[in-house]
Amino acid sequence: MPLTKERFGGLLFLLLSLAYGYHATQIPGYPGDEYEPFTASTLPYALAGVGVLLSLILICSPGGERLGKESGNWRLVFALLGLMLVYGLALGWLGFLVATILFLIGGIRLMGEQSLAFACKVSIPFTLMFWALLTKGLNVYLEPGRLFTQLLG
Repeated sequence: MPLTKERFGGLLFLLLSLAYGYHATQIPGYPGDEYEPFTASTLPYALAGVGVLLSLILICSPGGERLGKESGNWRLVFALLGLMLVYGLALGWLGFLVATILFLIGGIRLMGEQSLAFACKVSIPFTLMFWALLTKGLNVYLEPGRLFTQLLG
């Protein structure tokens, strides 16, 4: 089985998913959590499991372009990693809603979409639905951000 770009990406994603799953085991549980259907570690376990499953499917899939010296657009990879770093830093200041919307708009634009309107039409509803699912459906507290709390207080 030759090493292709897809298999190499699958291997990297497998390592990331396994590391994420390991760190999910380090999430402390509260007394009585063992009787709850959804705890602080439920979603991380599910994400790690889905990541492992998808990466194994990708690794075992046939075909793909062989891995060569010119593999990938490294400038885009580092730009996306930088965007993720900025998102992590901005999350505490801007809050989940604003930081996630800006992150998705930036990611969509980095991936080559020229239309800012399209990026907004995708990122704003997606973020609002995900926020509603977490806060209203699963009762997960998402900090509004220091900027928002300073403006109100």
